[in-house]
Amino acid sequence: MLIDVHNHFYPPEYLAALESGDSAVKVTIDAEGNPCIHYPGDYNVAVRGHRDIAYRQSVLEKEGVDTQVITLTTPGTHVETPATAARLARLVNDAFAKVIAVRSPRFTALATLPLNDVAASIAELQRAMTELRLPGAMVFSNVNGVALADKRYEPLWAEANRLDAIIHIHPTDPVGVEAMTDYWLMPLVGFLADTTLAAAKLVFAGVPDRFPNIKWVLGHLGGAIPYLAERLDRGWEAFPDCRADIQHKPTEYLRRFYYDGVNFDPRAVRLAVDFAGADHVLAASDYPHQIGSIAKMKSSLAELNVSDEERKKIMGENARKLYRL
Repeated sequence: MLIDVHNHFYPPEYLAALESGDSAVKVTIDAEGNPCIHYPGDYNVAVRGHRDIAYRQSVLEKEGVDTQVITLTTPGTHVETPATAARLARLVNDAFAKVIAVRSPRFTALATLPLNDVAASIAELQRAMTELRLPGAMVFSNVNGVALADKRYEPLWAEANRLDAIIHIHPTDPVGVEAMTDYWLMPLVGFLADTTLAAAKLVFAGVPDRFPNIKWVLGHLGGAIPYLAERLDRGWEAFPDCRADIQHKPTEYLRRFYYDGVNFDPRAVRLAVDFAGADHVLAASDYPHQIGSIAKMKSSLAELNVSDEERKKIMGENARKLYRL
């Protein structure tokens, strides 16, 4: 069983809405006819696999991927006005539900939310999970510069906790992106830094402590979390501010998170296994982004220094249980 929990799909309806001009997002067309979706420091080339679900299914069948958990990706709907964000989030989630209805079990999905409007995000999460039967949502590591740990998001996490939601944190352009506009440093470095910052701040703010039913998933192997976790514990021991909102060391919470395997160095994946356990690492490809790869996902898992039982968990058994497949 091979289940890919981190990959991206732009529904044609969503691309059409962006291209209509009723959006804050700039779209251009490249020489091959692919839409290019621009946002600060980066742009995504929406190749055929991003927008043609039948073609995408043929790729998965060829590669031996049993299920993909599809999600929207950057720039997200929160860059729009609140009304447009809510409309586009609903459009995307309805499109995902149609894909699942026709092509399950090859595909399931996480909802996207209009994160610049907390009340609308709560309503859309409720609708996505109760009516569309999605298991949770993918959110971004900051929302137009606002941290996920900000108090304004407390009602959203309370509702996600009530619904036993999966919340998968995906990075977006971080504060300070102006220093990352050359050499593709924003996706190569900024993404990982922002995921690390989001996870650390959520933990120190006590969000996972107050809402223990949320299943948190961190993109790109958690950024630097497995590598820096010991330093966060030292901060908890040294600084009263770091103990103000949590009773336990940060690693006690971070080991409950799940880590998607969009890091194709088996040694890095092994570090995540050593940190959180094989039960909390998930296969992931970032397909079909330029920097993603189903082949590298498969080869890194094949080379990973774990037992066969642990490998089976990482490849699919963990995701099957977590996403209720």
